[in-house]
Amino acid sequence: MDLARLVPQEFAAAGVFLNSATLGLAPLRSVTAMRDYEASRQAGTVDAVGVDAYVERGRAAFARLVGRSPAEVAVGAQTSQFVGLVAASLPPRSVVLAAEEDFTSVLFPFLHADLDVRLVPLAGLLDAITDDVDLVAVSAVQSADGRVLDLDSLAEAAARSGALTLVDATQAAGWLPLEQLRADYVVASGYKWLLGPRGTCFFAVAPSAPALPALAAGWYAGESRWDSIYGPPLRLAADARRYDVSPAWGCWVGHAPALDLLLEVGIDRIHAHDVALANAFLDGLGLAPGNSAIVSVAAPDDVQQRLATAGVAAAVRAGRLRLSFHLYNSDADVDAALRMLA
Repeated sequence: MDLARLVPQEFAAAGVFLNSATLGLAPLRSVTAMRDYEASRQAGTVDAVGVDAYVERGRAAFARLVGRSPAEVAVGAQTSQFVGLVAASLPPRSVVLAAEEDFTSVLFPFLHADLDVRLVPLAGLLDAITDDVDLVAVSAVQSADGRVLDLDSLAEAAARSGALTLVDATQAAGWLPLEQLRADYVVASGYKWLLGPRGTCFFAVAPSAPALPALAAGWYAGESRWDSIYGPPLRLAADARRYDVSPAWGCWVGHAPALDLLLEVGIDRIHAHDVALANAFLDGLGLAPGNSAIVSVAAPDDVQQRLATAGVAAAVRAGRLRLSFHLYNSDADVDAALRMLA
């Protein structure tokens, strides 16, 4: 698939969009699907049962992205919802190790619980995995600055110590190859690099991982969901669907086509494209290349005015300018960002 031809067919950014780490662009195929859904809702002709097919397409697509079976993937709406399930599953005063600078949806559910949470700098996280650590919770890619964790080393260190692992792939899934990811729990919100609307989230649970309390179980978590809408007995799905939360229908109608697009292009290709653009930007500033699609650089005092004047969409995080490059970006976007900072 030729990205130069695909991008103008599917994407229509207003200006230079370098902010996928905040909210990914919606492809035309997703916008069309959601408009059709809303038109059917307006007409009162929504096929509620038929929407399940979009949910299952999304589940299967994410399973491919992380090298899992669809039976190991639950669907929901928010990262913290699934992280909270893991936190609730741990015995009181269990030791949880996390990066002190990580996104708070990874941290707050553990900090709120009756757990011994040890926060260390990300650079020292792997060395801090000792035999008394029960679980390591960390993002695959840091939201603030794009640092990429060595996921193989995380899995190996955790295995040596007997610790469980929870990896938040929200800033990784969609551009970083994750087919070989080894983790007990993997969570990812869908509205950034996965190009979905806000309201979709995925949660992969390894078959060997301890069972979790299905605290938000409802009809959609049933073994046969449309036969689980009234009355007892409890009849939850035997696989990870027991952690499903009733989906926001329109969001899943829009997200399934976006995930199809990512798989059509190929994550390996997207990874090479995104990192090459990020490194071209770093090179233009005289900085060393990196391994991430997210770039964090010193922010000028007038950064917001510069962004607005140049028509560049980016973000300021942790006091620095954060730019994120995805499949719809080009060398022209890199040049525009460099001119903005010149």
